Amino acid sequence: MKLLRERRRFKSRVTVSHIAIRFLLVYTDRNISRGDNMDEELPGSIGTSASLALRLGQALFSVASLLFMCVGVQFYAYTSFCFLVTIQGLMIPWSLTLAMVDTFYVFVKPPSRQVQMVAVIVIGDWILSFLSLAAACSTASVSDFMVTEAGASFCGGKICSRYQSSAAMACLSWCLSLASGLFNFWLLPSLCSNF
Repeated sequence: MKLLRERRRFKSRVTVSHIAIRFLLVYTDRNISRGDNMDEELPGSIGTSASLALRLGQALFSVASLLFMCVGVQFYAYTSFCFLVTIQGLMIPWSLTLAMVDTFYVFVKPPSRQVQMVAVIVIGDWILSFLSLAAACSTASVSDFMVTEAGASFCGGKICSRYQSSAAMACLSWCLSLASGLFNFWLLPSLCSNF
């Protein structure tokens, strides 16, 4: 009843903020009348097709980063490059495992989200996200130092560009990992309130 009075009051004014408020009122009213919980339908959270796309993107960019770094390049001479290879090597199985979970939830059965499961996913995403950011930044700084300060004595143009490409792919993998962590973190309080 209160929602109907709010809608009538806003009918006379037409601005962008009022249109947004009307949309939220109508959307909330529909979800409450259907008995749906809006937090459980959050795109990007575990068990959605958006989460599946994020996980596949993480795995794809991690594999690309490893390929740029490892194939035909002697990366083990520098600690930051070894760190990047280690973290991306951890990111690939994590992302592919959660992609399989998302595939199961999307195509076979709807997700049964449990607080403990989502909490482990959030913690894993955040830890790997920050480690991936650290690895990407350290690799980018070392490769930038090699190109600008050291010149051709450390690496040729093609090898340095591969180091930079590997850092860029790791940064893109970090962006997707952070997005996954944020979406699942956003879902966590609604699960805790239902617990």
